[in-house]
Amino acid sequence: MPHQTVDLLLTHARQLCTIPPHDGGPQRGHALGDLGIIEDGALAARDGLIIAVGPTNDLLDRYTADVVINAAGKLVTPGLVDPHTHMVWAGDRAEEFEQRIAGATYQEIMAEGGGIARTMRATRAASLEELVTTAKKRLDTALSHGTTTMEIKTGYGLETAAEIKLLNAIALLDTEHPIRVVPTFLGAHALPPEYADDADGYIDLVINEMLPAVTAWKADHWPGDLFCDVFCEEGAFSAAQTRRVLEAARQAGLKLKIHVDEFKALGGTTLGVEMGATSLDHLDATPDEEIALLGASDTVAVALPTTPFALGLHDYTPAQKLLDAGAILALATDCNPGTAWTENMQFVLALATRYLKLTQGQALVAATLNAAHAVALGARIGSLQPGHTADVVIWGTGDYHELGYHFGVNLVEKTIIGGRVVYDTAKR
Repeated sequence: MPHQTVDLLLTHARQLCTIPPHDGGPQRGHALGDLGIIEDGALAARDGLIIAVGPTNDLLDRYTADVVINAAGKLVTPGLVDPHTHMVWAGDRAEEFEQRIAGATYQEIMAEGGGIARTMRATRAASLEELVTTAKKRLDTALSHGTTTMEIKTGYGLETAAEIKLLNAIALLDTEHPIRVVPTFLGAHALPPEYADDADGYIDLVINEMLPAVTAWKADHWPGDLFCDVFCEEGAFSAAQTRRVLEAARQAGLKLKIHVDEFKALGGTTLGVEMGATSLDHLDATPDEEIALLGASDTVAVALPTTPFALGLHDYTPAQKLLDAGAILALATDCNPGTAWTENMQFVLALATRYLKLTQGQALVAATLNAAHAVALGARIGSLQPGHTADVVIWGTGDYHELGYHFGVNLVEKTIIGGRVVYDTAKR
């Protein structure tokens, strides 16, 4: 049989982790961690899509390629997916970090006009060009550490024009940077100073002015899914206010996410499951009865272990309870200027194994296949199988067990997006 020609042929991976879907979907509960390892594995891609995976000898017998990459005994996995970030902002909050070291809480800093409001002021004042330029540097860091798809939220504008500016920045990043970007509108992130004593009035603004502007923006600028998120938390927005925003967003055709239970449970998890949210994120203080509801649903539980780590807290997402309940568990960085400035999903893997008590395999699936489902892209990315986009990481190790074990250094050798090498340590 004559050889078929492909664009990319990757060969001789010591471990090629295909990370197979289960029943066509994510891996849930204690089934999490199926890596589908092919030893001496290979992958063939054409037009940006995977057309075959299998043992190297089998694929060499079937395909020739314009580009052949010998993985030379290295680990190969799907690209990492970061399903929760606040990657576009201006300024920094280093002084607030010093305050937290001295004992101030996140809520105390926010009540004094700091926190999100401080970033809001700098972001409103920044130009679109400035926002895109600084965010590109952060995306470069994420790419070099193996991230190939990233969700990015608005939420540092807290007024209509500034929120649309942030959406424009996100769209430009998707066009101008190799990382695939998924946008989320987070107008209900915090109360701006103009509405400090009128939370319901601000929610009215989000629903009656911001959401129509966001819907019009989507029609003109974004053909794919657009999410709407709300920070449902003490000091931010109640479950009733969250419901109002999400009902309006759903009616406008947006998919739903919620920040829930980061510090205190307000019923946001129950609300999110009821409304069919794609994901619920944080979940550090979720009570057992709501864990059970989440576990019985198709809503993805996104753990953000960088946040309690950065805040010096001890309550992490109860991952084992979520797995016991049969939940779909994913991981993300929560990259933001206030509580978790890290673009590095490898560090998230390290934290997940230590504080969420995930195995190395469970953490890897939570950061790939399940994370892809947290942004409604699980049918296209997060797994190395025919028909999926050829987003691939070649690691500078041959064993997946090193990914969380060897931390604080970058283990990525090459990052591939859509079948094209976009980061290569050998060329730096």
